[in-house]
Amino acid sequence: MATSDPNLLVSADWLAERLSAPDIRIVDASLYLPGDPRDGRTEYLKAHIPGARFFDIDDIAERHSPLPHMMPPVEKFVSRVRKMGIGDGHRVIAYDQQGLFSAARVWWMFRFFGHQDVAVLDGGLPQWLAGGHPVEDQEPEPRERHFTGRRNASMMRDVTQIAGTAKLRDEQIVDARSPGRFRGDEPEPRAGLRAGHIPGARNVHYASLLKPDGTMKAIDATRAVFEAAGVDLARPIVTSCGSGITAAILNLALHRMGHARNSLYDGSWVEWGAYPDLAVETGAVETG
Repeated sequence: MATSDPNLLVSADWLAERLSAPDIRIVDASLYLPGDPRDGRTEYLKAHIPGARFFDIDDIAERHSPLPHMMPPVEKFVSRVRKMGIGDGHRVIAYDQQGLFSAARVWWMFRFFGHQDVAVLDGGLPQWLAGGHPVEDQEPEPRERHFTGRRNASMMRDVTQIAGTAKLRDEQIVDARSPGRFRGDEPEPRAGLRAGHIPGARNVHYASLLKPDGTMKAIDATRAVFEAAGVDLARPIVTSCGSGITAAILNLALHRMGHARNSLYDGSWVEWGAYPDLAVETGAVETG
């Protein structure tokens, strides 16, 4: 297993010291679940980190898919990112307004399209504000830059691959949803989905990887959370969640531990839970 990479996660103080650095590009990657009255762009326009661009996860997606915010074609991603003024050679810092919820998804998207120099602001906007750092309500007017994008298909799994994994158990499926949703005794936020989890999956709720202040736990504590859930960190892992957003928090945590053989099921439960011919399990999983 490789050594951990400290460049995956940066503190508010670290970013504040580099706010005007010419190679830094900041993106507000905020997204709220169905039923939440808040809107990411609206909140961004009220207050955001100076110079931050708004990364619209629902827009920079495959709009022809019936599933929400699925991975877009490379051409669309490149076009949108260029218009944000993000180009080759820039270091991208993603944050969100909730602390750490959707920023990891944008971190994963940049890596999926070949841009490795990307990190997440630990604790997001709440930690930025707690540190007394400034915000603004004006959108920047970026100059378009050249951005080279290429897909890394090994980072993503589709429903056919997951169906095979559920039978063969060649990869471990780790679900980031809450324990109640995983067990099937809490309702899903989206209507029409069955309750439960993919057969053989383990449950690591993304919130269990965070401290009370919304920052990520230390690497040793993170490792203990995965191991307590029965996850073998020496084997390949594919993450899942409700719709492919918080699963990326697990991928970020795995990379911090030096675990490189992990991918993300983009359709996640919003896809699996909608098809009656796909098997579903309910209840807790024995981890002993």
